[in-house]
Amino acid sequence: MTLNFAGGLTVDPGTPPHLRIPSCRAAPADRAPKVMERMNIVLLGMAGPAGWPEPDCRCASCSRLRTTGARYEPTRVIVDGVPLEECSRWEVPGGFDVRTPRGERLLMAGGPGQCPEPIPDTVYDFALLDLLGHPEHLGLLRHRGAVTAATEVMAVHVDHRISSPRELERRLSWWRHPRSGPYRTLLLGGARSGKSVEAELRLAADPSVTYVATGVLRDDDPEWTARIDAHRERRPAWWQTIETADVARTLRTASGAVLIDGIGTWLAATMDAWNAWDDAGAIQPRVDELIEAWRTTEAHVVAVSDEVGLSLVPTNSGGRAFRDALGRLNQQLAAESEETALVIAGRVTDLL
Repeated sequence: MTLNFAGGLTVDPGTPPHLRIPSCRAAPADRAPKVMERMNIVLLGMAGPAGWPEPDCRCASCSRLRTTGARYEPTRVIVDGVPLEECSRWEVPGGFDVRTPRGERLLMAGGPGQCPEPIPDTVYDFALLDLLGHPEHLGLLRHRGAVTAATEVMAVHVDHRISSPRELERRLSWWRHPRSGPYRTLLLGGARSGKSVEAELRLAADPSVTYVATGVLRDDDPEWTARIDAHRERRPAWWQTIETADVARTLRTASGAVLIDGIGTWLAATMDAWNAWDDAGAIQPRVDELIEAWRTTEAHVVAVSDEVGLSLVPTNSGGRAFRDALGRLNQQLAAESEETALVIAGRVTDLL
């Protein structure tokens, strides 16, 4: 399959340079390898039906993009020189299955918010999806085997559901090419900072994720139960969920992608189990075990932890012991992480 985007897979001239894939020029005919001609895809636009920015829209996303002078045209696809709507295609729930005489297959979302269902037992050469609205659908397609490492994936129907092209680029870097392990990411943030949502977004397009939930349900705390239920409802159904405080064991045995939410609740459960609220040093063997498992894991791990150092000083000794122990643990995990970031008000800042 040949992709034309700014020379490789082409788009409208207004596309910002940092969202363009470098061009791939063919070798001269006398030196070109003899291979079967592949499907040629041209994107003349990749935005939603009204384009991006949308006319007269005053949202921050559209206003920000408008000030740069850039504009994304509505999604329009050319396949082997023929507009998509004139190609040999089959309607599927949520989009279209496009086929060429050579047997190549393309799966495309029909519009914003739509999730195209693959034809059973079909592996697609190309997938054009609404990744902004449903990145987890790409994970499901990979989970089912309809999208593989050889499938070219691209976002279409892009619009003001995202803050900026740079944020789109950041997310596409995870979704189009999921990481393999070992790789460790620590996400820090305060209460309701968006750190859990950020962690889930990073792994949304992975084919298989082990979700390690360290929070324990408590019958006497309906608010806490509601928080846990909200997290459960947000997770894709095909993710494996493990509710455990033995995070070290999971890190030692897991492969693929692992999401740990979170380190703070793990520490609280461990201090409870060891009755260590008056002597945090009592749990040091468990902390050492966790750090060693984190350092030696073979998985791609994203862990969420609370940044408690910016909050009020606890009024009791147990609270202060927890704050200090979690601060030290966060430092140790960060030191053994390829990537650490701070999430505030849903915005992410990388920590170097």
